[in-house]
Amino acid sequence: MNLAATEQASQEVHKAKKNWSLNDVPWAQFDNNRVCPELLKVVKAAALVEYNAHDYATYLSNVFHDDPVFLADIQQWAAEEVQHGEALGRWAEMADPTFDFQASFKNFVAGYRIDLNAKESIRGSRSGELISRCIVETGTSSYYTALADAVNEPVLKYICQAIAGDELRHYKLFYSNMKRYLEIEKLSPMERLKIGLGRIKESEDDELAFAYYSANFTGLAQYRAANDNGGVAYDRKQITEEYTVRAYSKYRAHHMDRVVSMVLKACGLDTQGLVAKAAAKLAWFSLASRIRKAQKATGKAADKATSKDPARAA
Repeated sequence: MNLAATEQASQEVHKAKKNWSLNDVPWAQFDNNRVCPELLKVVKAAALVEYNAHDYATYLSNVFHDDPVFLADIQQWAAEEVQHGEALGRWAEMADPTFDFQASFKNFVAGYRIDLNAKESIRGSRSGELISRCIVETGTSSYYTALADAVNEPVLKYICQAIAGDELRHYKLFYSNMKRYLEIEKLSPMERLKIGLGRIKESEDDELAFAYYSANFTGLAQYRAANDNGGVAYDRKQITEEYTVRAYSKYRAHHMDRVVSMVLKACGLDTQGLVAKAAAKLAWFSLASRIRKAQKATGKAADKATSKDPARAA
């Protein structure tokens, strides 16, 4: 497992899409016959999460209020993330004309908000905050890479490739600033790993589940009055399981290898030794087990290749 090699490969794939805009997306190539209805559901959810980046920019600006250079980077990062949401939302509306992106986003932020008044990082330090951001960008970069590899619809493939490239650059942005702050705060690798694992665990919180619910089921108003008007009530556990089956079944072993390498790098640990290889196998096994459990709970068929990948069988 070689992080430098995977980063170089990703850079080559996404080089042409650096600094892309909505006008660069080949919208005219949209092919409705190649839209996967199950994948459409997770794309809708992703659009809402990405579009909400301004809230995270506000939070990060509070935490790094006296770092003017990084503050400018935060605003640029947020603008790119919002563009991700716009691109995904526009594609979803093309794939499903009944989908109202702005209405769904309104419902999402009405039911899920982060603390915009926080003045210090919830991670306990600025280094910890930047480690957490590296973990997030690891997840998004690998996720959109997996989607790009899986989809057949040409416009969505372009968008996912472009977003994956952005997310890799964002990882590097937060990583470089993390190193700068570590010179002051000097967190040990184990302290960094604890923060990283904690942030991974948070991927099971309400954000993704409620975004999926807001985009695919009933709006927040109907949720609150579900017993009165027949709306679909928000069941976090059930929604999380449905999201898990549809979203994570696109991962393959090599995607998880990259995830583990990027996480270990952010934590200051060896990315190529025996421990790293064992961690990658464990991560892949854990993901496959998680998907099978969610599949059993929801009765939905997961992608068989995720639970048995030829690349991992050896």
